Amino acid sequence: MTAAPNKQPVTGRQRSVVLAIDRSVYFFSKHWLAAFNIIALIYVGLPILAPVLMKAGLATPARAIYTVYSPLCHQMTQRSFFLFGDQVAYPREIAGTDMVPIEAYIAGLPDFEGVSADNWPAFFTAARRFIGNEQMGYKMALCERDIGIYGFVLIGGLIYGLIRSRVNVKPLPLILFLIIGMGPIAIDGFSQLFSYWATPTDGSAGAGLIAQLQQILPLRESPPALRALTGALFGLMLAWLAYPQINKGMKGTEMQMGEKLRKASELEESESTSIADNG
Repeated sequence: MTAAPNKQPVTGRQRSVVLAIDRSVYFFSKHWLAAFNIIALIYVGLPILAPVLMKAGLATPARAIYTVYSPLCHQMTQRSFFLFGDQVAYPREIAGTDMVPIEAYIAGLPDFEGVSADNWPAFFTAARRFIGNEQMGYKMALCERDIGIYGFVLIGGLIYGLIRSRVNVKPLPLILFLIIGMGPIAIDGFSQLFSYWATPTDGSAGAGLIAQLQQILPLRESPPALRALTGALFGLMLAWLAYPQINKGMKGTEMQMGEKLRKASELEESESTSIADNG
C-alpha cells in the first residue's frame, strides 16, 4: 500500500494569500448582515434615486438606472410609484382607487400615442416605456410591489441587526412563510395576471372558453397600496425566514476561521521567536 505523501506546509507568498483569504472570510462572517443590508439599500435606493435625478435634469444617469433595472422589473406606469408629480401613483381606472387614473393622462403622452387602454399588450408596452414628465413626475425604476419587497428585506435586516444580540430569533417556520409571505402576493399577482390572459387583446368580451374564463377571472388591476403591502409582507417574511439561518451558518464559519487564524498567529510568533534565538 502506497503511503500518502507528507503535506507540505504553506509558506511564503502562498501562505500570505491563504491568510488574506481566511481573514476576508472571517471578516465577512462577522459582518455579513451589514453587507447584506448595504446591498439591499443600494438595490432599492437606486430606483428611488432615478426620479430624483430626472427632476434635477440629470437624465443620462437616471436613464442608465432605468436601463439596468429594466430586465429585473416591468416598470409599468400604472404599477409604479412616482415622485415630484400630481400623484404618488397613476393606477388604471379598474383598480378602483380615488386617484386620477392613468387613462386620464394618456391622450397627451407621446409614448401612448395611438394606443388604446383596451389593447392591453400595446398599453403595457407604452406604460413600460414612459418614464414621466414635469406634470406627472417621474417613476421609480422598480414597480410598487418590488419596492415593497426589497424595501422590507432591508427593514427586516435592520430590525434583525438591532435585536439579534439580545433575542434568539428563530427562523420563521416555512409553512408560515408560505401562508403569510407567499400567499397574499401569489393570490394578488396571479389573479391579476390570469385575468389579463383571459381578456382579448382588444379588451372585448370573449367567446366560448375565453368567455367562461372571463366569468371566473374578471379583468382586475391591483391598487398601489395592495401591491406594496403584498410585496412588503413577502420581503419581511423572507428576511425572517432566511437571516436567522444564515446567521447560524456564519457563526460556525466565524468560529472556524477565528481558530484557524489564531493558530496561524501562534505559528508566526513561534517562527519569529525561533529566528530571533538563532540570530
